[in-house]
Amino acid sequence: MKDGVNGVALAVFIIFFLAVTVMGFYAARWRKADNALHLDEWGLGGRSFGSWVTWFLLGGDLYTAYTFVAVPAAVYAAGAAGFFAVPYTILVYPLIFTFLPRLWSVSHKHGYVTTSDFVRGRFGSKSLSLAVAITGILATMPYIALQLVGIQAVLDVMGVGGGASGNWFVKDLPLLIAFGVLAAYTYSSGLRAPALIAFVKDTLIYIVIAVAIIYIPYKLGGFDDIFAKAGDAYAQVNPATGKPRGALAPGEGAQWAYGTLAMGSALALFMYPHSVTAVLSGRSRNVIRRNTTVLPLYSLMLGLLAMLGFMALASGVGKGVVGYNGQLAIPQLFENMFPSWFAGVAFAAIGIGALVPAAIMSIAAANLFTRNIYKDFLKPDATPEQETKVSKLVSLLVKVGALAFVLTMDKTVAINFQLLGGIWILQTFPALVGGLFTRWFHRWALLAGWAVGMAYGTWTAYGVASPAQKHFGGSSDTIPVIGQIGYIGLTAFLLNAVVAVALTFALRALKAPEGLDETAPADYTADADDAGETGDTDVKPADPVPVA
Repeated sequence: MKDGVNGVALAVFIIFFLAVTVMGFYAARWRKADNALHLDEWGLGGRSFGSWVTWFLLGGDLYTAYTFVAVPAAVYAAGAAGFFAVPYTILVYPLIFTFLPRLWSVSHKHGYVTTSDFVRGRFGSKSLSLAVAITGILATMPYIALQLVGIQAVLDVMGVGGGASGNWFVKDLPLLIAFGVLAAYTYSSGLRAPALIAFVKDTLIYIVIAVAIIYIPYKLGGFDDIFAKAGDAYAQVNPATGKPRGALAPGEGAQWAYGTLAMGSALALFMYPHSVTAVLSGRSRNVIRRNTTVLPLYSLMLGLLAMLGFMALASGVGKGVVGYNGQLAIPQLFENMFPSWFAGVAFAAIGIGALVPAAIMSIAAANLFTRNIYKDFLKPDATPEQETKVSKLVSLLVKVGALAFVLTMDKTVAINFQLLGGIWILQTFPALVGGLFTRWFHRWALLAGWAVGMAYGTWTAYGVASPAQKHFGGSSDTIPVIGQIGYIGLTAFLLNAVVAVALTFALRALKAPEGLDETAPADYTADADDAGETGDTDVKPADPVPVA
């Protein structure tokens, strides 16, 4: 790390940060709603976004600052095992093409704002809906916290805040300012703010990765030298484990862990509330279908992004530093390799890449609380205006909680809680995706399966140790019966599904009450009322897309 503050990079970072702040507040006037005090408007952008806006919103939603920092950091720390994110994003898009259009249609038809709204309507069970809502909120909180960790990593490398000062307020003041700005424009503009800012965020990320993948290898002597130096670094023995640090390719013993983590992550990605929030903001069913077919372009970007981990190793980032924080590796690589002005652009890409998803996540968590806890259990007669006011306040509280999480807990703990969040959110898959295709599952069986999956996943993850900590040290453990090391979330999901199926047979045999299904088969293929909305008015003229 360079001594002192990198003034040029900081200035460029501030310019971009101010620009997106202005955009965030301006977004309240962008596509201005007739009634801003309605949860459809504040929390879903009026369900009015076409293909172009939805593309950037979903990209901003899924490819976060943590992705920018953590995916190459995983490669930096352990080798090719960190590339699991690439196959899982390849797997996820054909999967979501089968069910997201159905979710959009039934939600549009019935005015559902959250996945829990759908589960309640499909199975007639507020208890199951509450379980899905609580799971979503719990899984989202550490995810928001990690976006703030991404901002903090960039600020540390630029020499602003970090550990240089013993005064906690001075140390964390830049992060507090960034948090305050994020909270203010999210409260004011709702989902329109991250939707508008996502244009800047994704453009910056593409520019930075395109430059990095050409410029940095040129400075390091080409990819042959990069892979050779990375291989030498991975061959070094880790004193904490007595084993090599990593490998350029996963060994035979790691293949189950790699494959199950990729599969489990693919199943979990669009269970997160923020992913669904972005989907439900689309104006038509075909908007969602288009996006599921073109979103794989982001997987190409992710593969190139992961390569930065090899480059950080080859450039000597963190070499010889005991206990080096790998989350700083990529920001440090940018500062070391790029001219200061372009390092500022790269830091801005990471910083804005934190603001967009953090805003969507806080909105999604607030919508879950408002619709499925406040309205369902505390104030059933709440008006749309009251719902919106509560969501705005809760979105602030969610951000405060995430900020407290970051400021008071070790960053490794935050990362591991996010891994636990992935295990948790996967347990909502049978109720949500299963419900989109069949009413066969019994509501009590789904609730029991969810409870078993949550209990097994949490307890098993608690027992995983690492060189750094005794509990929650990772997301993989021995798979029962098979005996291989695999992703805990996928094992918990399979137990969840087995329990749900077995109990459904039993409860149906006992003729237990099944609850009222308020949906109809036609609801799952319905489109917007206006036939013209199957086109895309964000980009004129609209390109016709065949219906699969």
